Amino acid sequence: MKIGCPKEIKPQEFRVGMTPNAAREAVSHGHEVIIETNAGMGAGFEDADYVDAGAKILGTAAEVFAAADMIVKVKEPQAIERKMLREGQLLFTYLHLAPDPDQTHDLLASGATCIAYETVTDRNGGLPLLAPMSEVAGRLAPQVGAWTLQKANGGRGVLMGGVPGVGPAKVLVIGGGVVGTHAAKIAAGMGADVTVLDRSIPRLRYLDDVFGGTFKNSYASAGNTIELARQADMIIGAVLIPGAAAPKLISRAQLSELKPGAALVDVAIDQGGCFETSKATTHQDPIYEVDGIMHYCVANMPGAVARTSTIALGNATMPFMLALADKGWKQACADDVHLLNGLNVHAGKLTYAAVGEALGLDVVSASQLVQ
Repeated sequence: MKIGCPKEIKPQEFRVGMTPNAAREAVSHGHEVIIETNAGMGAGFEDADYVDAGAKILGTAAEVFAAADMIVKVKEPQAIERKMLREGQLLFTYLHLAPDPDQTHDLLASGATCIAYETVTDRNGGLPLLAPMSEVAGRLAPQVGAWTLQKANGGRGVLMGGVPGVGPAKVLVIGGGVVGTHAAKIAAGMGADVTVLDRSIPRLRYLDDVFGGTFKNSYASAGNTIELARQADMIIGAVLIPGAAAPKLISRAQLSELKPGAALVDVAIDQGGCFETSKATTHQDPIYEVDGIMHYCVANMPGAVARTSTIALGNATMPFMLALADKGWKQACADDVHLLNGLNVHAGKLTYAAVGEALGLDVVSASQLVQ
């Protein structure tokens, strides 16, 4: 199979869909790897690194899309990239379709087969291709939130760990999954007073058993959420419903109840955001203010640490990428129900129920397509 990897074109996106190690593995399996020139530069990989791995370098994204049977990316294809997809081509990347009707309709119209990293599952009920970036985003969230809290950036002017005689910042993490756990660990490590909210009692029990001495936890009822939010200097939104739009946890009206200059860090922004006032921002212009509350809503947070993120993502995606290349998408998905769960679009048909529900579109069963 010809596997193509174009350079990412989303603003300030420095990651790349394939590492040289992934390219080397694919070549060793007998596949041809095609990389757009300078695709890996933002993550510290030069064209020569890919050539040494056996890949071929092409000059433009258009050449890569035209030549490849499978396109491997990081972020969802932008409008100009969606026009280059063709019927029968395989796309393997993050999609986040539920809050993005334009992308969804374009992918349906392309006739391509599109497998989303974020909905591939594992035998433990986890999301193995989302987890590495969730870990990165979770660990970044307190760091960028601390920056947002600085008075020069419009924040409250509160230091995360405080100083002797002055208490630390209060951080509320909504969601106790991968993002929330890593965010809480880092925030607590910075000296903040951290509370994690979740609706799963077993998850709260786990957090208490493992991290009880590091941060607190509480049940995420609506009343409890707003009560703790009123006390917080920073609120990190870390809620995920796989493939679906994120629920809105704090409304516009409730912003007036928060501390002036409090920082909201919305890690769920790829799925539409979990605060009513969230809107996607970029690393170049990451924050904005609504009713005196600072919002950090960068839609590709892990892109800020592109090398770490690229290697972590490449390690996770490589086995699935090789299975798709070795077997073809249909056989690979037939052999692995967890990979089949990643199928979102095929030949003009939507195959992921949560996206259909969010956008009001008809859905066909993915399992029927591989029988």
